[in-house]
Amino acid sequence: MLTFWCETLFAMFKGFKDFVMRGNVVELAVAVVMGAAVAALVESFGAAFIDPLIKLVTGGGEMGGEFIVNGVTFEYSLFINGLITFVLTAAAVYFVVVLPMNKLSERLGFAKEEEADAEEITLLREIRDELRRTKSSESVTS
Repeated sequence: MLTFWCETLFAMFKGFKDFVMRGNVVELAVAVVMGAAVAALVESFGAAFIDPLIKLVTGGGEMGGEFIVNGVTFEYSLFINGLITFVLTAAAVYFVVVLPMNKLSERLGFAKEEEADAEEITLLREIRDELRRTKSSESVTS
């Protein structure tokens, strides 16, 4: 009975290890962590430098980066800051996570497998087309 439970537990851990070691899960985990870290960094950069710069360029003082309509304040500098933060975060994640992972995949040969799959598909299409031509020529001669 104990042997059964040990084997079952071992099989579960082996299955979990196989799941975690798949490239997609590890890449996704790294991307999420790196994305969150880069987003926090870029957001703090925006709050420390970009937002004050926008307020300075748009007039400075208390009214810089905002306008008031009927006593309601519209802080457009926050939107511009958010837009710049989004673009910087996307660029940072691409250049820090996506691009290096793609280069690593190429070096490890994963891209070659995709190319091989494309070559196999092309070959299978050629075989299919040849079979269709052979079949159509047989039906014409009959």
